Amino acid sequence: MYPVSSQKKSWTFANESQLLAFRVEQNSKYIGEHDSECQDSDLEEFFLTPAEERLLLKQYEVYLFDFCRRFDPPMPKCVVGTAFHYFKRFYLNNTPMDYHPKEILATCVFVACKVEEFNVSISQFVNNIKGDRNKATDIVLSNELLLIGQLNYYLTIHNPFRPIEGFLIDIKTRSNMQNPDRLRPHIESFIDSTYYTDACLLHTPSQIGLAAVLHAASREQENLDSYVTDLLFVSARDKLPSLIDAVRKIRIMVKQYQQPDRDKVKAIEKKLDKCRNQANNPDSELYKERLRRMYTDEDDIPAEDASFHIADVSSDTSAMNTSQ
Repeated sequence: MYPVSSQKKSWTFANESQLLAFRVEQNSKYIGEHDSECQDSDLEEFFLTPAEERLLLKQYEVYLFDFCRRFDPPMPKCVVGTAFHYFKRFYLNNTPMDYHPKEILATCVFVACKVEEFNVSISQFVNNIKGDRNKATDIVLSNELLLIGQLNYYLTIHNPFRPIEGFLIDIKTRSNMQNPDRLRPHIESFIDSTYYTDACLLHTPSQIGLAAVLHAASREQENLDSYVTDLLFVSARDKLPSLIDAVRKIRIMVKQYQQPDRDKVKAIEKKLDKCRNQANNPDSELYKERLRRMYTDEDDIPAEDASFHIADVSSDTSAMNTSQ
């Protein structure tokens, strides 16, 4: 039950300003720990700013969705939703300069597969990643415990899909709408769009679900206002104003979303190559030395020139070569 869940208690926040404060804090903390690395450069020129980090992570959210969409075997939508929750939560407690999002992205999806009981082995999983799959396996598995720890071991995610099914059943039963199932394509599209916003960190699953249903109804030239006010909340009218406000905010967040500028993202990634934590960079000598100490068999050490790709470079806005 969401009302007594860790998601409500620990991972649902009051407003966007609170999220911004977390992100700025992590950015400042990293710069304070690594400022000696910038030598004579200006701090802002050498390190990523909070705004640049947000733009970078928004682009990797596009890659995350594309990776899930292309996954073989087809991935259940609950896995996709859970993976996005994990990705967003991780970067409230960490900066991309410490952990590159391309590596955390894959780990979020892998852990989500486990938690949502989508039974794929690590070999099946990395078959969806282009490039050196042995290295991809090492990176995903080595980051698994890190991710779980950064989530404070709160892995159960309440997605909006169950509330949506409840709303559709209730609409069929108590409203005058004909064939409510025709709302489903619009609902699914709206939920997909929420993944690119912070809605899941600010609003309840039922609020997001209702926002999706009302959006879908409006796209079908249907009006569910009377259903919400006269049927759904007839015995709890005191909660109606806050619900309406939440639904409005969710729909505005989705409407105002803009895809990141690819040229700006490329410039940020070049900047990240210089300022990222080399201890967490699988291509760095520092990381490889740490890996050598972990492995007992030298033959298990990944090749130095190995790389892996979440997606290929193409003109598609949701595909990219993420090898470093």
